[in-house]
Amino acid sequence: MAAQKMISVDQLCIFYEVETTFVYSLNDHGLMELRKSGKSYMVDFEQLADFEKFIHLHYDLDINMEGLEAITHLLSRVQELQREIKRLKNESGR
Repeated sequence: MAAQKMISVDQLCIFYEVETTFVYSLNDHGLMELRKSGKSYMVDFEQLADFEKFIHLHYDLDINMEGLEAITHLLSRVQELQREIKRLKNESGR
């Protein structure tokens, strides 16, 4: 099993020039998952694409955490519906 690539919250915030409170708030709202490693909290590289979306939505479009939660939920629901449509089309032979 390959080791997961991780970055510390501090390094992440320096790289993206955001406050650590933003990352912890995303974690508190269930939008990102932080992992404890020694004295630091870490973020899996697989979450970076979503993190970049959250930065754009929050800082550029001024959307608060509750808005980010709602957007994330709605986008997830749209993806589920798209998968269901594809499945139904495959079953109908189209």
